[in-house]
Amino acid sequence: MRALARDRGCHASTILRQVRKAEARRDDPLVDEAMSVLARTCSGLPAADTVQELSNMVAKSAPLPSGDDPQVVREAKRILRRLCEKEARLVVAPDMENAVVLREVAPGRHQRTAVVARSVAHVFALEDWIACVKSGRVICYEITNAGRSALKRMLAKELAERRARAAERSPVDPFQEQHREYGERTVQSDDGAEVERIRFNLAESPLTMLGRRKGPNGAPFLTALEIEAGERLREDFERAQLGPRITQNWQKFLAPPTRGSVADSGIGGGSEAARRRVSEALRALGPGLSDIAFRCCCFLEGLETAEKRLGWSARSGKVVLRIALQQLAGHYGLTLGQEETRRAS
Repeated sequence: MRALARDRGCHASTILRQVRKAEARRDDPLVDEAMSVLARTCSGLPAADTVQELSNMVAKSAPLPSGDDPQVVREAKRILRRLCEKEARLVVAPDMENAVVLREVAPGRHQRTAVVARSVAHVFALEDWIACVKSGRVICYEITNAGRSALKRMLAKELAERRARAAERSPVDPFQEQHREYGERTVQSDDGAEVERIRFNLAESPLTMLGRRKGPNGAPFLTALEIEAGERLREDFERAQLGPRITQNWQKFLAPPTRGSVADSGIGGGSEAARRRVSEALRALGPGLSDIAFRCCCFLEGLETAEKRLGWSARSGKVVLRIALQQLAGHYGLTLGQEETRRAS
């Protein structure tokens, strides 16, 4: 280990931690098989002068492909997509040459949806795209969060390449696309005369991600009306900040309008009505509630970032934000009774 540390330019304890980490992963049957294959491959190699030479020889002779191998990428887009389905698992057994994806279509009834080579399944396990959930004679695997992110990254890269070939638009960053989840919403103009549906990123707003969390009783932490109130404040803010100085003087929203302030400065390019609505909403919330609402809804800051900048204790901003959104929904008149009446009409 000291020789490896000297060759790698790190401390011997770092090598020891990596060895322990690799040994702990050998509890996974597929990972253990993959490491055994590499060990058998390395056993017949001649002696090497340096660790780097040994690593190069292993890389050339190892039969296991890497995660960037075109065949692995092609199989990953097919298999990981199947594993994203509900009640889908990757099943392997010692006497099985290949691994299969089974999906439970009914209690006790499974349907085979895909077959993949065992060597490719080894790569999935080594890349931490799948995790063992059941051991025994038949071993079952489920897709991990890393696997879902890798699938999004591969699909985004494939989409970017198609768009680049078709000259439709510039390529998108696959690492950014893996964190995006798209949806549609209805947007009205200032006068309410025009309505259009736009495509937006669900993961862009902290409110959308917070609304997916469940409370102790299993209900969503934020209701649809509270999320709508926060999105309405953000929509007005985006319309109001079209002027060149809005982002530099956002504190003026929290102060009463005076001569020469943002509310009556007459800055061209922005919406006067939107600036007035933002100012009225923040004034209705008051200090404290307006701070957290402004940072999370308008600046799209995460709760941890907003808590640090406001000097609040950890995990306190979530409760204050919900109270602010409740007050904001009342300010906009988004009550449950009106919502039901609007749907009925």
